[in-house]
Amino acid sequence: MSSPAHGLFDTALADDWRDGYLCGNGRHGAVVHGDCVVVTHHDLVLPDPLSGVEPPLLAPRLEAMRDALLAGDQERAVRLFGGDWEPRSVQRFHPGFAVRIRRPDAAQAEGFRRTVDFATGVVAAEWTDAAGRWRSECFVSRADDVVVQRLVAPEGAGVEAEIGVDGRLPGVPEELRAAVRSVRRPAQAPAVEGGGARDEALLRLRARYPESGLGYRGAVRVLAPGGAVRCDGPRVRVSGAPEVLLLTRVARGPVGPVDGDPARLDTGMYELPQSHAELLERHLAVHRPAYERVTLDLGADPAERARPVAELLARQEADPSAVQPALLEALFAAGRYHLLSASGHRPPRLCGLWTGDWDTAWGGAFTTNANLNLQLASAAVADLPEAVHALAALVADQLPDWRTNAARLFGTRGVVAPAHTDGANGLQYHFNHSWAHHLWTAGADWLLHPLLEHAETTGEAVDWLGSALGEVAEFYQDFLTRTGPDGAPVLVPSYSPENHPVDPATGAPMPGAASANATMDLAAARHALTAAARRTTDPDAAAAWRALAERLPGYAVNADGALAEWAWPGHRDGYDHRHVSHLYPVWPLHAITPEDTPELADAARRALRLRGDENHSGHGHLHRALAAARLDEPALLARPLAHLLGDGFWYRSLMSSHYPGREAYNADVAHALPGVLIEALVRSTPEEDGRPARLVLLPAPVAGLERGVLRGVRTRFGATVEELAWDGERVSVTLRAPAERRFELRVVPGGKPAEPVRLTAGAARTLVFPLV
Repeated sequence: MSSPAHGLFDTALADDWRDGYLCGNGRHGAVVHGDCVVVTHHDLVLPDPLSGVEPPLLAPRLEAMRDALLAGDQERAVRLFGGDWEPRSVQRFHPGFAVRIRRPDAAQAEGFRRTVDFATGVVAAEWTDAAGRWRSECFVSRADDVVVQRLVAPEGAGVEAEIGVDGRLPGVPEELRAAVRSVRRPAQAPAVEGGGARDEALLRLRARYPESGLGYRGAVRVLAPGGAVRCDGPRVRVSGAPEVLLLTRVARGPVGPVDGDPARLDTGMYELPQSHAELLERHLAVHRPAYERVTLDLGADPAERARPVAELLARQEADPSAVQPALLEALFAAGRYHLLSASGHRPPRLCGLWTGDWDTAWGGAFTTNANLNLQLASAAVADLPEAVHALAALVADQLPDWRTNAARLFGTRGVVAPAHTDGANGLQYHFNHSWAHHLWTAGADWLLHPLLEHAETTGEAVDWLGSALGEVAEFYQDFLTRTGPDGAPVLVPSYSPENHPVDPATGAPMPGAASANATMDLAAARHALTAAARRTTDPDAAAAWRALAERLPGYAVNADGALAEWAWPGHRDGYDHRHVSHLYPVWPLHAITPEDTPELADAARRALRLRGDENHSGHGHLHRALAAARLDEPALLARPLAHLLGDGFWYRSLMSSHYPGREAYNADVAHALPGVLIEALVRSTPEEDGRPARLVLLPAPVAGLERGVLRGVRTRFGATVEELAWDGERVSVTLRAPAERRFELRVVPGGKPAEPVRLTAGAARTLVFPLV
């Protein structure tokens, strides 16, 4: 097979920032579109004076609330327990500023072509005018944490340009106070290597948030070797330089009056290499190996790969049933690239790391009840520890707030995670009668699960993971004090994001979302208790946690034969909903599998068939697709995948939308799709509690995946799939593990029985199976 292209190109300008090509290092981001580069940073959020306020002390009301809820009085229960507390929004993520390079003759350009190279992280553009062929480049260095731009003039020509910083991007608050000024190279800056004076200047932006002592600063170092640089108030004018190099950073923090604060962001700017080649080499040493760890080649026609991605998208939307391998390859590659680029200091937000205006959908939060984990669906198996470490950093920073949530809301030890966070704190503040996220207790287990997957795939775990799981188990020990009619512990209150039980008497959704024994909460409690028991060194705690997990009620199957969303009498399922939280036991857990729990697997399949699309939110299609792959159901996977490919979810950058028709810029679909494709090709489970480790090949090969080669995927029992190749007639897999591994291997096409496999430490083993 020929190798797929690892990048995109377009012959049209990105007039809208949403179509701009993206780069980032998990801290700084850049949106390259039109004549500007919008600089972003994970820390940039608009202050809210109420941020950091602890949730109300509701624990004294808990038992009265439980009495009301178990008696069937939902509305009174929610009123008693935070229904009257004013909800607050997250602090809104926003862009920093745009760096603009304006040339007087730019309108004469012809032959425009823009590209993004995923393997290098370089966004480039080329065009021709009377002087010859121009080239601009931008990347965000993972080595030096700086946005690097370069404009190269045609041979024999020079750059004539005005360089400015624009902090007044769409939606900016009118009250934001901002100032930009340019300065020549400061006298205290180190001398240029080699002795000559390389003409340069610095652009400084300082902005102060409304009614706040906080703000942010930007610094753009302008290097124009061989040219003249002139500072002109809020801009720098460059003349006669063969090329211009711009180095940019932004930082949030305390600022004084805009006219007098002496603090400087550019302290370290003069320590950076002044050579574009050196900066790029240092960046590539970190970025390229990370991106290239996993690749997918679907054998697409080289002529199809050579088409502009906008053309592939248009053809897919015109005929959603005709899945194009070239498009799937591009989406897989782009998803890995964007997830890597958005992960580092923090994991990806709802918008990844990018926005071009101040009206970011849902505040650009980290929404934890579904979206964040879906974006990280491929992080462990597709060997992107950068994304897992970023999640670990977020969780570690917020664990103290999670303890506060548990104590104030439920009067327990342990931890309870919020449904939303802006990254600044982990306090629960989403109080609402209909969207009762303050009743959701599954969040801590849900957010720790990707860290467990990373430990399973690599053998490496963050040093505090075991103690964090122990705190989740302690929460459930203290929380599970009520029992149901069968004597089993009952999770009350409970909440299935973001759905309401249906009233059996009226057939309408119940007015309040409070419930008992939501399946997601049950799955989280059982998993947290057993996972903590496996990792603790305290045998008494392990025994207590296992005993409590064994007492929990089992998953329920409703009258329609479907896995029920609530395992509680009087709570009937409402099927037309975007969330499928009750499939948590299927994905990402392995609590329900075709091999170990075939009857529950059938019920989960039935639940998928009955589920409606509601508003076609991308995350709903993604979760259903992931669950279908886990259930060996290509037909059930094909339906949500067709929506994701053909309903207008993609911008020309291959960043995605939350809704069809490119309605809301959102990274869920872009980041999660590689995980969907991997799960359709490789499924693995670890050895635990007497269950053997297992590898399943081609569990759900949908249209577009009829043949191909997948390389570098990690399994959840510590082996690496160095290569999986299939072509409709046979499948071959080459595996390697650092230590001896034993597992069962099954190939789904053809229904072949599982067979035992043993890997010798460090040795590759290739297995070949016919498919017909």
